[in-house]
Amino acid sequence: MNNSNNYVVIMAGGVGERFWPMSRETRPKQFIDILGTGKTLLRQTYERFLRVCAAEKIYVVTNKKYSELVRAQIPEMNSGQLICEPARKNTAPCIAYACYKIYDMNPNANVVVAPSDHIILKEDEFSDIIKSALQVASKENRLFTLGITPSRPDTGYGYIQFNEDSSFPEDQRLKKVKTFTEKPDLNLAESFLDSGDFLWNSGIFIWSCDAIISAFEKYQPEISFIFREALGKYNTPEEQSYMDVAYTTCKSISIDYAIMEKAENVFVFVSDVGWSDLGTWGSLFDARPKDQNNNAVMGKEVLLYESSDCIINVPNDKRIVIQGLNGYIVAESDNAMLICHKSQEQQIRKFVKDIKLKKK
Repeated sequence: MNNSNNYVVIMAGGVGERFWPMSRETRPKQFIDILGTGKTLLRQTYERFLRVCAAEKIYVVTNKKYSELVRAQIPEMNSGQLICEPARKNTAPCIAYACYKIYDMNPNANVVVAPSDHIILKEDEFSDIIKSALQVASKENRLFTLGITPSRPDTGYGYIQFNEDSSFPEDQRLKKVKTFTEKPDLNLAESFLDSGDFLWNSGIFIWSCDAIISAFEKYQPEISFIFREALGKYNTPEEQSYMDVAYTTCKSISIDYAIMEKAENVFVFVSDVGWSDLGTWGSLFDARPKDQNNNAVMGKEVLLYESSDCIINVPNDKRIVIQGLNGYIVAESDNAMLICHKSQEQQIRKFVKDIKLKKK
């Protein structure tokens, strides 16, 4: 396989509302050191992919208004590697834009598409499986995704069912996809785990540009038309002005709905890479170290009494005393504070909406 044909596209346009108040529309969670490692999630993702391909082959797609945040966090990236969407249209247009742009430069390109705000604890295993997937993608007209072996019946993730008898000689971890299922209720999630042929949907994809463009032309002709019309304009001064207009006519749809659930050439790599999409305070609680009472604390001046199973996230200069809380989120950032039971965290988006309405 020619490694010079391998590219990475990092999607960094989300607003991360479920992590309010730490994640704000002006500075979403991918631009924050949410794990206290000294590096933001975007920076960690970028560095993880340096194991897979050359730095100049890594592209970041983000909303126009976050372009300076991306530049600040990945200063070594040149301006041509930053793809600025003029509007949020979900993942299908974002992926189509990046893959057509790369295809215009290199019709033999193979691409990994990944979110900017996930964590991967087993980085060696991750790099190995991504390289294997790129190798297969370079030879086959197939669409690949990473499926994560589930450790619990989680209702916050989508699921992928695979054909159990469909291992392939090129890689035993590779299976044919049977179905995609959106976030299930607990009973359904438990039955998925019992059946043994379901995986968490990681939202990480691998394919050749040729394969994904063929899929867009077949299943989403109106999206493919918009981005095909820009061939010849990509990587020129005309690109941004074309996209500023074209994006207004593009529908908003996820890549799962647009392509993956429709296509018949979809395959999954069964993976165990210590993955979390870090989509909620609960998932951050799972990822963080705990004290003897199972509290996950970020903040140097926090005193806890008779409190357990809480996640506390406050600035280091804030002195906070908490007594008698069990199973709560306590988070403060930029003069806003959230105190919410962990079991009710799905309401955070509603809280943010109400705040916006109140502030007009």
